Amino acid sequence: MTKRDLVVQISNDTGMIQQDVHAVVQRALDILADAMAKGETVELRNFGVFEVKLRKARVGRNPNEPSHDVRIPPRAVVKFKAGKELRVQVLKLSSVYLSRSQKAESESPKQQSSVTD
Repeated sequence: MTKRDLVVQISNDTGMIQQDVHAVVQRALDILADAMAKGETVELRNFGVFEVKLRKARVGRNPNEPSHDVRIPPRAVVKFKAGKELRVQVLKLSSVYLSRSQKAESESPKQQSSVTD
């Protein structure tokens, strides 16, 4: 889903003009980004928590020249932890994906035999 998709869906659900919805969505995202840029934690109940964490310095390796170590400096990153309700909803997808993969596995021998016929 893109920001545009979100704006269109909210506009359809509320009857608001898309331009107004876009302005509100953009302002909300700007406020969230500003808070995280200041190092603040952003908590959206029933959705999740955005938290700024500092990654430690580490040593990496260039895959093209594995003999040379490269120092990777510490840096701030944004971590997201899904809230309980979102986590439960996403967990329900596990059974959907599992059933799809099992269905695909059961169909794949049939497809292979029809190719050789």
